[in-house]
Amino acid sequence: MASHGVAQPEGAETWKPRHNVWLIGISVMLATFMEVLDTSVATVSLPHIAGSLSATRDESTWVLTSYLISNAIVLPTSGWLGNVLGRRRYQLLSVAVFTLASMWCGAAASLGMLIVARVVQGAAGGGLQPVSQAVLLESFPPHKRGQAMAFYGMGIIVSPLLGPLIGGWITDNYTWRWIFYINVPVGIVALLMISTFVEDPPYIGKLKERTIDYIGFGFLAIALTCIQTVFDKGQEADWFGAIWVRWFVAIAAITMIAFVVRELSTSAPIVNLRVLADRNLATGVFLIGLLGVVIYGTTALLPLFLQDLIGYTAFDSGYAVAPRGIGAILSMLIAGRLIGRMDERLMIVIGVLIRGASLFMLGDLNLTLSMSSVVWPNIVNGFANGFLFVPLTTMAVKTLPNELMSAGTGLYNLLRNMGGSFGISLVTTLLTRGQQAHQDMLVANLNNSDPVYRSSFLRLSHFLALHAGNANGAHMAMGDLYRQLLQQSTLCSYVDDFRLLAYLSLVTLPFLLFFRNPRGQSKRPAGIH
Repeated sequence: MASHGVAQPEGAETWKPRHNVWLIGISVMLATFMEVLDTSVATVSLPHIAGSLSATRDESTWVLTSYLISNAIVLPTSGWLGNVLGRRRYQLLSVAVFTLASMWCGAAASLGMLIVARVVQGAAGGGLQPVSQAVLLESFPPHKRGQAMAFYGMGIIVSPLLGPLIGGWITDNYTWRWIFYINVPVGIVALLMISTFVEDPPYIGKLKERTIDYIGFGFLAIALTCIQTVFDKGQEADWFGAIWVRWFVAIAAITMIAFVVRELSTSAPIVNLRVLADRNLATGVFLIGLLGVVIYGTTALLPLFLQDLIGYTAFDSGYAVAPRGIGAILSMLIAGRLIGRMDERLMIVIGVLIRGASLFMLGDLNLTLSMSSVVWPNIVNGFANGFLFVPLTTMAVKTLPNELMSAGTGLYNLLRNMGGSFGISLVTTLLTRGQQAHQDMLVANLNNSDPVYRSSFLRLSHFLALHAGNANGAHMAMGDLYRQLLQQSTLCSYVDDFRLLAYLSLVTLPFLLFFRNPRGQSKRPAGIH
């Protein structure tokens, strides 16, 4: 894995880059900003993508999950590739492939083509974040590395928050295809800046890199691909009612077990599972996976809700979600000052409670909401970020030896991406199932024996009969009442999903008791991804 705050190789402290360190920082962060932005830029465009490519709402979310899962598969290899190819060369290759894949996404003529392009895009971007972090840590002198990580952290936090706003504006004013085409000029500038300002330390070429664990990587890739396919397509195939679902689950289980056995038995694992013997890291990995479900699930749900039921445009839904960044920036500033002065476990409790409160606020949304009804829960939701990410990462690596820091943060980031991908699939599946269940319950009231329904039907049919005649008026009244029933059943399903995410957030609280907080150990966050 890439270096994330670990002990530096011999010569690292004496080497200095030839160019200004801030030019180097801007060069690597421009590429990273573009990559992170693409995790969220498509969220508000999903209805447009679905309509343009003749896909369902559920199918359109594959655009998000395919990117996340390919990103997660490549993550464990990023450090090895960076050291073998050289970090500068690896970044140039990643940015070039990412830019070409972005053009492919924009030109996609079918959903299948778009998903394949997103897989390539996610794989190319998988190593940009950890390698960029390693370049920053090596380029900045020790006394300025705090500034480097603050610069890195702001870019990682701000870009996914700007994604829905930028994606919405582009989709409404041009077409969803330009949310991918816009990466092309940015990628070209990033390539020019990286090739000009970034350089590898002399010891990179001298590192004796082990041969990559191709067998372990193969097991991991097969397992994640199979299980993500089941998550994405299981709903339309009626889950275990389909033979292929049962086969894919079996293959995923077998390859995941084989992966675990392989990584625990080989001397050079691609993912060092032995680090999970550290109780803090094991707890942190579990919690970031669970919080990944909550965070990415919320990010996928809210734009769909605003466009499906409230009638917002893509830009309006992005505008309503964007204030989450205000809360995130404020909490990051506060959390940065509190780390080391306040028990990190208490900070996480505060973050979880804030996150849960914001999700319960979203669970009270209705069909007559105003913009402020969405903006304030989003500000509160974003404010939870600083009290979750910073202290959670700190606690996860607090008792981990420096030589295992890179392996620990790599596993931590892998579980976050896997949790996020699973979260998006989970909420969209529950949304469809919940809508059907609520529709079945509500439709029982559409009968003449129900006085409320009878009164509403007669009143509406009489009104419509004045314009369309008695027969047509009755048919139109029935259609309008059924449309309202569909709206209400969909609303109830969204409310259920938001409340489920709130409860999942609160479920993390008891697991904080597993964290140890030894006195005298207060490592700064390493490898926030």
